[in-house]
Amino acid sequence: MPEHKFPLPINLGPDGDFRSQQQRSVEGRLLDLAEVLSRRIGISRRSFLAGASGMAAAFIALNAVHGPLFVVDPAEAADPEVAAQRLAALQDQFICDVQTHFVGERYTRTGILGLRELARQWNPQLKGQKNTLASIRYENYIKEVFDKSDTTVALLSSAPSDRPEGWFLHNPETIGAREKINALAGSRRMLAHAVFTPGQPGWLDELDKAIALKPDSWKGYSLGSPSHSRWPWRLDDEKLAYPAYEKMLKAGIPIVCIHKGLLPAGYQKRIPNWRYAGPGDVAKAAKDWPQLTFVIYHSAIRSGGPPSRGDAEQFEKNGYIPWVSELARIPEEHGVSNLYAELGSVFAVSAVSNPRYCSGILGTLVKGFGKERVLWGTDSVWYGSPQWQIEALRRMEIPQELRRKFGFGPLGAADGGVKRAILGENAARLYRMKAEKGLYRDRIAERKPGPAAG
Repeated sequence: MPEHKFPLPINLGPDGDFRSQQQRSVEGRLLDLAEVLSRRIGISRRSFLAGASGMAAAFIALNAVHGPLFVVDPAEAADPEVAAQRLAALQDQFICDVQTHFVGERYTRTGILGLRELARQWNPQLKGQKNTLASIRYENYIKEVFDKSDTTVALLSSAPSDRPEGWFLHNPETIGAREKINALAGSRRMLAHAVFTPGQPGWLDELDKAIALKPDSWKGYSLGSPSHSRWPWRLDDEKLAYPAYEKMLKAGIPIVCIHKGLLPAGYQKRIPNWRYAGPGDVAKAAKDWPQLTFVIYHSAIRSGGPPSRGDAEQFEKNGYIPWVSELARIPEEHGVSNLYAELGSVFAVSAVSNPRYCSGILGTLVKGFGKERVLWGTDSVWYGSPQWQIEALRRMEIPQELRRKFGFGPLGAADGGVKRAILGENAARLYRMKAEKGLYRDRIAERKPGPAAG
């Protein structure tokens, strides 16, 4: 039987390239900067791009093309010590990434590696690397998420499939990885989902088995899987889903995380049940189950790829972002406060490809949910180490004209109230952790290298 291909979020051109003219302009400016500054510093261009000075140069290039969306001092790109000082000042910031992934040893499908190939355009640290299944397994996960980024705590997630071999990790593997990493660290560095699959044969029995594993929260895919499932379901299906919610509450595990949106290119033809991925079933479920907390992953953004020209133009005209805008209206329109939005992939695919649109996503979510109910997630290791995403959020600001036009508030400083809340404080409150600066002085911290300025 042929391998099931993981659906890529966008259509690639004949040469495997998807970059817009703006992205090509950014890359050209960055390479020019890297050539000049790496020579001045006395290192290779590749080493420069892999370090903090190279990352600062990337934000300078982005600002030159898209306008001043990122706060960056040119001295960070020109002087490795300045870059290192900034990194050192922020490295103890509490960051909880509530969506991370790796695949188990039994997983042999290579389609998911396409996401790392796409991320070469956004993450300079991936340039020159060869992506293999080893890139998305346990050992590299530890290196990229903990050793090479400022991530403090990570939540390990998985995805189901209609076939057992298609799961990234089965629930016992996910929970086992949590125990292994926490034992390695000597502290609570890892949280873990258990995946539940309404409608699949024997799924309630599997839910009981998962309860015995004591996950930190649940993960469900209303589409049934990332795509192509025979078992889509609705959050507000009283006969199918509500018995599971009863079991979750009784078990004292009341956080229900739901994959929404993130549809691949051509989804109307490729995924017959694509409407199950929308946010239309969220409000009733949240209202009917105030004892549960529903976390909508990917903020339900409809497209899994960088924003299209049409979506960007529509946003500039009326502030509308497909499915994100609908989701963000639910708290006020339905009077629910047990709903969170999560940023995995939605931030990764827009922060560099169209940072102005990305700032609009953040503005829409903070306006609709409040800064207290937006959670940081990166979908690492699909896109490499999350450090580039952390830096992008720390530096991003919503332009003044978008704030005036759509009523957005500022995002503020890298260590200001809004970004602290999103990057970690909200998740800490939800998962009952402490979010103090520099709290995690454990064995993971000991193996971590110092700031790499490049």
